Amino acid sequence: MSQDVIVVQGPCKLQGEVQVSGAKNSALKLMAAALLGQGRTCLRNVPDISDISIMSKVLKRLGATVEREDHVMWVDTAKVEKFETPYQLVSKMRASISVLGPLIGRFGRARVAMPGGCQIGARKIDMHLVGLEKLGVEFSVDHGYLSATTPHGLRAAEVMLTFPSVGATENMLMAAVTAEGTSVIDNAAREPEIVDLCNMLNEMGCKVSGGGSPCIQVEGVSLDELHPCDHVTVGDRIEAGTFLTGGALTGGPVTVRGIDPSFLRMACMKLEDMGATVETGADWICVRRDGPLKPTDIQTLPHPGFPTDLQAQFMLLDACAQGNSVVTENVFENRFMFAAELMRMGADIAIDGHHATVHGVESLQGAPVSSTDLRAGAALVLAGCFAEGETQVYGVDHIDRGYENYVAKLNQLGGTVTRVSADSLQ
Repeated sequence: MSQDVIVVQGPCKLQGEVQVSGAKNSALKLMAAALLGQGRTCLRNVPDISDISIMSKVLKRLGATVEREDHVMWVDTAKVEKFETPYQLVSKMRASISVLGPLIGRFGRARVAMPGGCQIGARKIDMHLVGLEKLGVEFSVDHGYLSATTPHGLRAAEVMLTFPSVGATENMLMAAVTAEGTSVIDNAAREPEIVDLCNMLNEMGCKVSGGGSPCIQVEGVSLDELHPCDHVTVGDRIEAGTFLTGGALTGGPVTVRGIDPSFLRMACMKLEDMGATVETGADWICVRRDGPLKPTDIQTLPHPGFPTDLQAQFMLLDACAQGNSVVTENVFENRFMFAAELMRMGADIAIDGHHATVHGVESLQGAPVSSTDLRAGAALVLAGCFAEGETQVYGVDHIDRGYENYVAKLNQLGGTVTRVSADSLQ
């Protein structure tokens, strides 16, 4: 765990261009899907972040060979024979539960430690298990490990998810690809990262249709029909949205490149509601603001609704807007922990259950604050760019999980941001 601190000297105006890395929430699942390829899969545009390093270790413990050169990664799963993931790795990152589906699809069994990750909510895996049970998987829990078997083989099924869970959709997809018959996942997650996974599975020989819609069909194939592939990870819409928020916050213009604007339609609409001007091209988005920030209500919902992973960034915008707004968090129950840290900088926020009433203030003051989760940490650094004086952001390891070269990219945009050891500040 990093003991570093990010120090921001504010205020500073963020402007210019920045290249978005590959999507964290896609690359992690693509790495897991490589287990089905039974050979050397090439993944391109893979971000250099700590979560990717953890997933690499998970795959290596299963017997895979993982190599990378810059943003290209090769995952060779030809010699994978193990189907158990260790607690010491899985407990560090929730996304490692995504190996459950492909292990079941390949071996018909798996033993996976119960997952960990950001402390932003319970994020139970009940829906994963219910969906996989429909496919013929039987589960037992023993000393913190989840054991899965398929005593009668994998069989196709129609499953209605009670909530469009991204993780449950992904695990069902990767198990159903080798189930006999055609499976249907109804009320499936529609995130761009789901579409990216579906595209890669099809490149590997799977027969998946309906990715990006509420209904995904998976026609099962035999394991020997699957093969490695060469796949390019989509751009990270949350990283893009974070930098666009910085542009709206400080005035911009900020242009993010390497992102499909359709991934951020709701966020861009909200930026316009707040007084920003948004321009888009084939793979770029530009945000600038000349007038005052206007308040707007935010309600997080599954895609294509407003993404929960941009809630903290937009709460920051509302905190600096001229007026009052309400932010409603419908996905993760603990994600308002960020508000207390922002209030240390002078924000005026009142929390009532899963609603936050935000009263805009004219300015923020630099202060020592702590990252409560990945996105909150990134938003606190942006707050430091807007605030008067010095802001010290602790808990940098959270930010490292999802942002590649965050400090360098902010400085590229005109920020005054440094990363130092905590000891140097004492």
